[in-house]
Amino acid sequence: MASEISPRAEVSPKARIGNNCKIFPFVYIEDDVVIGDNCIIFPFVSILDGTRMGNNNKIHQGSVISALPQDFDFRGEKSECVIGSNNIIRENVVINRATHSGCQTVIGNDNVLMEGAHISHDTKVGNRCVFGYGTKIAGDCEIQDGVIFSSSVIENAKTRVGEGAMIQAGTTFSKDVPPYLICTKRSEYGGVNYTMGHYYGVDEKTLKHIANAYRLLFMGNTSTFDAVNQIEQQVPDGPEIRNIINFIRNTKLGIIAKL
Repeated sequence: MASEISPRAEVSPKARIGNNCKIFPFVYIEDDVVIGDNCIIFPFVSILDGTRMGNNNKIHQGSVISALPQDFDFRGEKSECVIGSNNIIRENVVINRATHSGCQTVIGNDNVLMEGAHISHDTKVGNRCVFGYGTKIAGDCEIQDGVIFSSSVIENAKTRVGEGAMIQAGTTFSKDVPPYLICTKRSEYGGVNYTMGHYYGVDEKTLKHIANAYRLLFMGNTSTFDAVNQIEQQVPDGPEIRNIINFIRNTKLGIIAKL
């Protein structure tokens, strides 16, 4: 089915628009843009050069996709902002494309970005994440699957958030947040994120193993290095435990603090 494009939208004839899309009045779409099927683009949205968008996305009023990176190293190079499928991007969201040629900012599938969220250059977002009102993600961050940011969170540059973590409202953090836990407003460990564990079908035994792993990491009187070795030796193996271990061993900035 052909797409419905308002005559009052400014859409470049060079842009590639999929089937069955609806583009409302006062939308602005530049030349180097690819949009998949069944997308809805509401009024006053700007979709700029470098956008590569999948199917079934809804982009609400005032959002800017593939905005120029807010990075002093940017020299006008050609880069991309890649958005998967089934995402809901609410009002006034800004997503920057990458800084350097051949690089990408990436948003996966099934994510929800609430009003006023901002995803900066070169950040990689997985699937099924939620970004609360006014949450700001700096450049070069990594956000794994199933992460929930409450409102007004600030994630500083080059940090990582592990799978299934939850960041409480008003938090500002500059170190990595390991998987499956709650990060408190003071950027401290606030317990295991049991709610997300249950939502994604993690069984009780596995959740207990995760809790034991973090008890060794955050509540033991030892170094992070020794705590990870203790987790390997004392906590039954499983994909979630391996994910925790690998995440911590690959940290470059360190992890959030103990309570």
